[in-house]
Amino acid sequence: MKEALPKIGITLGDYNGVGPEVILKALNNPEILNYCVPLVYGSPRVLSFYKKLLNLNDMNFNYVKQAQQAQEGKLNLLVCWEEESLIEPGKASAVAADYAFMALEKATQDAKSHAIEALVTAPLDKSTINKPERPFKGHTEYLAEQDGNSDYLMMLLCQKLKVALVTGHIPIAKVSETLSKKLIVSKLKTLNQALQNDFGINKPKIAVLGLNPHAGDNGLLGSEENDTIIPAIEEANKQNISAFGPYAADGFFGSDNYTKFDAVLAMYHDQGLIIFKYLGFEDGVNFTGGLTFVRTSPDHGTAYNIVGKNIAIESSLRNAIYTALDIFKHRKGLSDNKEPLKFSVLRKERFRMDF
Repeated sequence: MKEALPKIGITLGDYNGVGPEVILKALNNPEILNYCVPLVYGSPRVLSFYKKLLNLNDMNFNYVKQAQQAQEGKLNLLVCWEEESLIEPGKASAVAADYAFMALEKATQDAKSHAIEALVTAPLDKSTINKPERPFKGHTEYLAEQDGNSDYLMMLLCQKLKVALVTGHIPIAKVSETLSKKLIVSKLKTLNQALQNDFGINKPKIAVLGLNPHAGDNGLLGSEENDTIIPAIEEANKQNISAFGPYAADGFFGSDNYTKFDAVLAMYHDQGLIIFKYLGFEDGVNFTGGLTFVRTSPDHGTAYNIVGKNIAIESSLRNAIYTALDIFKHRKGLSDNKEPLKFSVLRKERFRMDF
């Protein structure tokens, strides 16, 4: 008996952003139906609007009310709302934010209950979703909270690099006071487990970056390396985690030293993501490690500045779908160590997207 294909839930994101466009473009390739059952969480009216805008009217979706109703061999849409909503491509909107959050809530519930095998989240606008009555720092933090998980990890993936972060969406002024030996060891443990369980790397080697210029220069330029980062690396090694460093970020990446490791742990957001964005421009994937369910996303934002112009590139969203499939297979012991589709080789179009 043929094994059922995994259901991959895909949230619509902010429908005034590029989410609907990159979803439609990625799903327009019928080859995807050989690997999974795509299930978009959103609105028929929104998809119809963008299908017409992108001249993709021949794409058909099977509308369902529950994830269990999604059918193999078809593109499926779980209807989260049916009422008309004002669609204003390229415009930040509180209404669009409310609907984006509605789709995210439903998809998260299905991911937690394993009604879907993996969750792929399209970009939304944190500034419009975040309200006093609905605090929201980002997908990563929201999903970790919903999963009841404090040992989560933000991880970015492209062909050349896997980079994870100790601290995520916090002001740079708070990075130093947030770092601790306990936190760094926790992130190293989660990263090591993810590399083994989610990516099939038996004995991963992890490079750890310093915080200060020249990795502190033996205390001359800061004490965090000697007081916090080095003790954390030593503790991780005692727990059979192959962690090395701390390395000065500029020389580490400039010398291509990163190619000798399976992953890099950065101390803060931009330290890891600047080089990642350079290496994985528009084809990178964001993965949340440590969750009880699989979650990936494209590594870009709503890109309001190009919505409706039919120039948004779908490679990152497509890669997020196939990466989610690979991780699901690894977790289930089904992987043959072959990717369904390799990361895309992109033309380097120099229009500005909002990352």
